[in-house]
Amino acid sequence: MAERFVDRVVVCDDGSGDLTGEIAEGLGAVVIRHERNLGKGAALRSAFLRAKELGADVVVMLDADGQHDPEEIPRLVEPILKGEADMVVGSRYAEGSRVDAPFYRRVGLRLINALSGGSGDSGVGDTQSGFRAFSAKALDVMLESEAEGYGVETEQLALAQKNGLRVVEVPVAIRYRGLEKTSKKNPAYHGFELVDTVLRLVVMERPLLFLALPGTVLFLVGVGFGVYSLWYFNLTRYFSVPMALVTVGAVFLGMLLIISSMMLYAIKSVGRRARSE
Repeated sequence: MAERFVDRVVVCDDGSGDLTGEIAEGLGAVVIRHERNLGKGAALRSAFLRAKELGADVVVMLDADGQHDPEEIPRLVEPILKGEADMVVGSRYAEGSRVDAPFYRRVGLRLINALSGGSGDSGVGDTQSGFRAFSAKALDVMLESEAEGYGVETEQLALAQKNGLRVVEVPVAIRYRGLEKTSKKNPAYHGFELVDTVLRLVVMERPLLFLALPGTVLFLVGVGFGVYSLWYFNLTRYFSVPMALVTVGAVFLGMLLIISSMMLYAIKSVGRRARSE
């Protein structure tokens, strides 16, 4: 149905074992094939790259499991065509949206959404929506994504915020009931991928805060234990092995975190300078 609202349909067959690629190709879609399953993030990068090669002005991203209604594509691309946005997110939480998810799934979505929102201040209420539209400018930014799996939606929002893209949300209808389970990964693994992405984004964005500060605290704690151990030994001639281990461990880990934060900060600064040039 998507072909009714767009000029070209691009499908990434991410190592599926069925006839997905053949069926899509027979219906006129441009098909990209991965020999093995690489994950949602990798599939989207391949599709985005092909869309860029085709000279797309606006790209719509939607899942292939039937959750998203292609008839809402015009609503999704409207803010971009009007020049009001670079990226549009189809939201399950915006006023006017419709979601028929079971209670347990709604709770899970809220928890994941809250977790993902910790990686930045994008102002987007539905951070995990897979129904999105991008301008050509935003498409170039999205190609910088490094996430391989389901953390890609979170990373896209972080990239949009980092590059000053205008992001808006529009209400959409999402259908869950009556759909077959299409994901190859269980919810726990899905959650792990999101946590991994969030931590990577947070630490890379603020290495001095999330690495140097804890490292400094650990280093000072280790030094404090060391001074106390020396004082106690001088007073009693008793050498505490546990105290010595805590001292060495805290000092070593603290120095490791501090050095790591300095390296990440240097890498980030070089990358920012290279982009500005």
